[in-house]
Amino acid sequence: MTTKAIRNQQAWARVAGVLLLTLLSFAVMGYHPGLEDDGIYLAAVKAVVNPALYPHNADFFRLQMQATAFPAAVGGFARVTRIPVAWSELLWQLGSIFAILWACLSMARRLFSEAAAQWSAVAMVGSMLTLPVAGTALFLVDQHLHARTVATTFVLLAAAAIAGGRGRWAFPLLACAFLMHPMMAALGTSFCVFLALAFNERVSAWIEALWPARTGVMEGVAAHAGGSRGAFAFAAPLAWVFAEGNPGWREALKAHSYYFIYKWAWYEWLGAIAPLALFLLLWRWALKQGETRLARFALAVAAYGVFQQAIAVVMIPPIGWMRLTALQPMRYLHLVYFAMALAGGGLLGRHVLKRVKWRWAVFLVVFNGVMLAAQVAEFPASRHLELPGLAPKNDWIEAFDWVRRNTPVDAYFALDPHYLDEPGEDYHGFRALAERSSLADAVKDAAVVTQIPSLGPAWLEQVEAQKNWQEFKLDDFERLKRRFSVNWVVVRDPPPGGLNCKWHNRTLAVCRVP
Repeated sequence: MTTKAIRNQQAWARVAGVLLLTLLSFAVMGYHPGLEDDGIYLAAVKAVVNPALYPHNADFFRLQMQATAFPAAVGGFARVTRIPVAWSELLWQLGSIFAILWACLSMARRLFSEAAAQWSAVAMVGSMLTLPVAGTALFLVDQHLHARTVATTFVLLAAAAIAGGRGRWAFPLLACAFLMHPMMAALGTSFCVFLALAFNERVSAWIEALWPARTGVMEGVAAHAGGSRGAFAFAAPLAWVFAEGNPGWREALKAHSYYFIYKWAWYEWLGAIAPLALFLLLWRWALKQGETRLARFALAVAAYGVFQQAIAVVMIPPIGWMRLTALQPMRYLHLVYFAMALAGGGLLGRHVLKRVKWRWAVFLVVFNGVMLAAQVAEFPASRHLELPGLAPKNDWIEAFDWVRRNTPVDAYFALDPHYLDEPGEDYHGFRALAERSSLADAVKDAAVVTQIPSLGPAWLEQVEAQKNWQEFKLDDFERLKRRFSVNWVVVRDPPPGGLNCKWHNRTLAVCRVP
């Protein structure tokens, strides 16, 4: 067999391996379209495919989507290919996971010489996709398609290109990341700057020459990476980021204390600082072991983290300009946690798993089993894999599905403003799944308001109008109809008297307002 044939065979083996880990990771993390942030993104995608949807209150997803090409890309894909949105999003989710793991394998092949370490690094990342990132309300990858996931894919591919000596590919990849999610792409650009510096021979030689003195290293790296501060400015692509606050915006902000790092609990700070300390230790250890590439990678992660942490402290002081909270600079930890899973998995493979099959079996079962159990427990009322075509297990999703199939496109709904927090609802968004307009809710729409203050007055007015929802009678629903033109409601079953109810299950009723 020729050398070229052997290389092709090895490449296809890597593709097959990453594909298998993609399917395993997807099965472990679960799939929940319309969940949490996808209540915004999925509605925006569906509005691209069918502009007749959402004639009321569409600003609660459309304004925020001005900063991303994600809805146009996914919606355009669905329209061009004629693949239904539900299947299009599933394909994009699987493709994103595959690309993320492929990027991690590419990086691991640069950091570790042993095949066991390389594949263990990828397997660790795959099992940890739903690992919470300290204090940021993020997972490594969400259980639904998210613009952040697509942007992270491009960032990790760019980082792998830099580590592999193909830095010119980083520029178009990072440009694609900016199109998907500007804030995460800005952080990714900062990370790539530090990685490029660490893998630059002249810079690395200078840093390693300073190592015996053990002083000035981090400061020197940060000074050479000053250009990333300019990259971070791209995290504010639209003027609404710096719009003035208002009472509605301030009220919405109260529900998102994790924006304010000085309100973090001690364990959240531990989750932020400990990984940076671990990477500094890994840098020192790898240098002593002669693991040059691993040492440079560890230094890049640590320097990036220290630099971005300093920016976060400056940007969000205890008392200051609260509008900067919209930039959420602590989300730099997202990439640090990816790097932690990658490096930790590689070291585990090198020093523990090696080529021993039973150790690999224990590793895969334990790590994936724990994460699977956590995800099943987090969404107990829903299918673990909410795949297109499967009948919903969740009573709320069943109601939303009936609404989608049986009510007019221009129907305008009201629900309990706290419905996302209701037991058994599992944080599924009405607009995205029912494909109908609704009054603002007090949970997810509040998060949108923290980003877009101009929506604050309308949000506060609508949420206040739905106050004490559980005690609503017919005259309260009629008041909503007169004030906002609401003509349909989703209420608890049995419904209040006087409503014209068309459908119900054991939990909910869908009714017209007379």
